[in-house]
Amino acid sequence: MDAEFDPASAAKPGDPRFFRRSPPHSVAAIAQALDAKLANCTAEDSGRLISDVGPLHAAGPAEISFLDNRRYAASLEATKAGAVIVHPEFLPRVPKDSVAIVTPEPYLGWAKVTALFYPPANPAGGVHPAAIVHPDAVIGEAAEIGPGAVIGARAEIGAGSIIGPLAVIGEGVVIGKACRIHAQATVSHAILGDHVVIYPGARIGQDGFGFAVSGTGVFVPIQHLGRVLIGPGAEIGANTTIDRGSAQDTVIGAGVHIDNLVQIGHNTKIGKGTVIVAQAGVSGSTTIAEQVTIAAQAGVTGHLNIGKGARIGAQSGVMSDVAPGAEVLGAPAQPAKAFFREVVALRKLAKGGRKPNQTTPTD
Repeated sequence: MDAEFDPASAAKPGDPRFFRRSPPHSVAAIAQALDAKLANCTAEDSGRLISDVGPLHAAGPAEISFLDNRRYAASLEATKAGAVIVHPEFLPRVPKDSVAIVTPEPYLGWAKVTALFYPPANPAGGVHPAAIVHPDAVIGEAAEIGPGAVIGARAEIGAGSIIGPLAVIGEGVVIGKACRIHAQATVSHAILGDHVVIYPGARIGQDGFGFAVSGTGVFVPIQHLGRVLIGPGAEIGANTTIDRGSAQDTVIGAGVHIDNLVQIGHNTKIGKGTVIVAQAGVSGSTTIAEQVTIAAQAGVTGHLNIGKGARIGAQSGVMSDVAPGAEVLGAPAQPAKAFFREVVALRKLAKGGRKPNQTTPTD
């Protein structure tokens, strides 16, 4: 087995042991799928078949690549790829033997073309013999229930959804159409829209961290009677936890993308299109508007309002409301410009300190 470990063999993506590739596509069909234009292309070139994707430095004549970062422009000029997705400004640097697929958003084009060649697996349909499905559960057409999965009473699994191995879907949970609940995820007290993806080990719908403290110091748990509502197209990363609401619902809006190892507290409301990156945490009853970005390891305290389009930098500690469109950094978080002014001032102060062997005058 050690002989198979060859880092050089990892130059190209799509190991067939793990990924299923679609049949070849013509250059013209790819451009149409990307809503892009062809350049450096004859009629014969437009019918050229592309069989796979690859990075600029390793792609061959039957593969497609892309350029989105100008620092790799030299790799573009040297590429052997049969087709390249590029921004119009890089068109002159595409080799004559490569067909240029021109779009103002090359990275978006790359996302679409990788999905074209490596589409998500279709559900096999049916319930594995090792799954446990309550007789009162409703399993939609062509849904797939994997080995060891547990589906509780009155749960509803939408058509074409996949419930992975050892996943647990609690009583009354509603899973929309074409959802993907990966291995060992648990979902309770929740309603999911269509096309939601829950990655392995995520925990959705458990009690939140809420309790009352008696005069004698005894912690009395607050009953959490709310739900978790997850909008269409949202994705929840591996080992992320989302608490259900106490007297309200925890709401994850449509198209929200939450990375791995994120904690979302009870009663939190997250607007559509927001992105929350790994190891960030949001305390309970905070409202996050649409299209917000919360970077890695940031912490947001409870009962705050984060405005639309705000950007919270990595490792920031947010302790007060953030205005729409604002960018904050640091702990406690402050406007980015103020943060960087302080960094510059501290550097100047450090450089201007006493030199070695410098003595302090005495009386």
